Amino acid sequence: MSFYGEMYLNIMFDSLSDKLDKAFQVLKGHGKITEINVAETLKEVRRALLDADVNFKIAKDFTNRVKEKALGQEVLITLNPGQLLVKIVKDELTELMGGEVAGVNLASNPSVILMSGLQGSGKTTFSGKLASHFKNKKAKNPLLVACDVYRPAAIDQLKIIAEQVGVGIYKDIEEKNPVKIAKAGIAFAKSNKHDLVIVDTAGRLAVDEVLMKEISDIHKAIKPDETLFVVDSMTGQDAVNTAKAFHDVLNFDGVVLTKLDGDTRGGAALSIKTVVQKPIKFIGTGEKMEALDVFYPDRMADRILGMGDVVSLVERAQEQFDQEEARKINKKIAKNQFGFDDFLSQIQQVKKMGNMKDLIGMIPGVGKATKDLDIDDDAFKYIEAIIGSMTPSERSNPNLLNINRKKRIAKGSGRNLNEVNQMVKQFHQMSKMMKMMQGGKGKQMMQMIQGTR
Repeated sequence: MSFYGEMYLNIMFDSLSDKLDKAFQVLKGHGKITEINVAETLKEVRRALLDADVNFKIAKDFTNRVKEKALGQEVLITLNPGQLLVKIVKDELTELMGGEVAGVNLASNPSVILMSGLQGSGKTTFSGKLASHFKNKKAKNPLLVACDVYRPAAIDQLKIIAEQVGVGIYKDIEEKNPVKIAKAGIAFAKSNKHDLVIVDTAGRLAVDEVLMKEISDIHKAIKPDETLFVVDSMTGQDAVNTAKAFHDVLNFDGVVLTKLDGDTRGGAALSIKTVVQKPIKFIGTGEKMEALDVFYPDRMADRILGMGDVVSLVERAQEQFDQEEARKINKKIAKNQFGFDDFLSQIQQVKKMGNMKDLIGMIPGVGKATKDLDIDDDAFKYIEAIIGSMTPSERSNPNLLNINRKKRIAKGSGRNLNEVNQMVKQFHQMSKMMKMMQGGKGKQMMQMIQGTR
C-alpha cells in the first residue's frame, strides 16, 4: 500500500488507534474473557468508533459481532485476553471494510473508467494518479478525457497532470455537451491505440438534480467497464451520505477515498462499505502523483490497530530497489568491501520509497512509539553532506577514519563531530545488519519483527 503526505503519524486513524489501545488495556491481567470485562472493553471500542465519525448503527452492530465471538473463548496458548480480543476486532474491522481486496475490471480494449464525485473531492487529481498507476504498474497506455465543461481551470488542471505523468489527454473546449466529449474521447482512444480511458467529470459543491442527471447521461452513453466514486475522506459521515446518493443513480463499482493524509477521523473508510455495499478500491494519500494505494482491508485494519504493515513496506521496497545494484552490494558485503558510497546508495533507494513518517508507520510497534515525533523527510541530508566531505579513499575504506579525519569532515560538511560519529555508528550498524541477512539470519530477523505485532 502506496506513502506520501503526512500519512500515519498525523493520519486519520491516529486518534481511533489510541482509543482502541486504551480500551484493550481493560483486559490485561485477566485469564479469560468474561461478559463483564468484554462489555467494559467494547463500550470503549464503540465510543472510539463513534468519535471517529462511524455511523451509530454500524458501530453498535460491529461491537455486538465482536462480543458474540469473544464471549467465553478460552485464552489461546500464545495469547492473553487482550490479544485475543484485538484479533477478533482486527478480523471484524477487515470485514467491515470489505474483507478482500477488490480489483478493477479492465477486460475491454479500450477499458473505460468513469470518475464521479463532488467538486473538491480530488477527482481530477486522482484521475491523473490512476492513469500513472496503470501506466507504470499494469503497462497500460491511458487517455484522460476532460468532461468538465463548466470549469476551464479543471481542463487546464487535467492537461498539466497528463503532462506530468506522461499520458495522453482528450479535450474539446468548444463542445459543451459532456456526453459528446466522452464518446469522442473513447473514439479517439480507439484510433490512437489507447487501451484505457479515464473520464473525468464535473462535480458540484453538493448533490443536485443537474449533476446527477449529467453523470447519469454520461454513464448510460459510454457504458463504462468501471465506475468509481471519489470521495473526500475529510468530510466524514457526510461522505457516506453522498456516496449513497451517487450510488442510487449510478450503481457504481467502487469507492476511492482521497485526502487520507489530512486530519480526518476515519469514519468514511469504516462505514462506506456497509452503507453502499461496494468496496473501497483505492485510497489517495497525498499530493504526489505516486500517492495512490490499492485498498487492502486487512492491511488497513492492521494499521488502525497499530500493528504496522510489513507487507506493504516490503512491496514498496521491491518496487523501488534496483536489483542489479542489490547484487553488487551483496558481493561487496561478502568481501567486506561495503563502503560509504554504498551506504549512500542504499539511503537514496530508501528515499524513493516515500516519506519517512509513512514508512515508520508501517513498522510494527514503531509507528505508535514515534507518532508524536517530528520526523523530517530531510533527515538524511546531514549524512549526505558528511559523506560528500570525505575523500574517495575514505568513502571506500571506512577504517581510515581517525579523529583528525573526522574533525576535517565535520568542518567541511558544516556539521559537528558528534554528528559525524553518529553517522559512522549508523553505517557500521547497517553493515552488520546486512551481513547478518546474508548469513542466513534474515528469516530469523523477520520473525523477530513480526513478533512485535
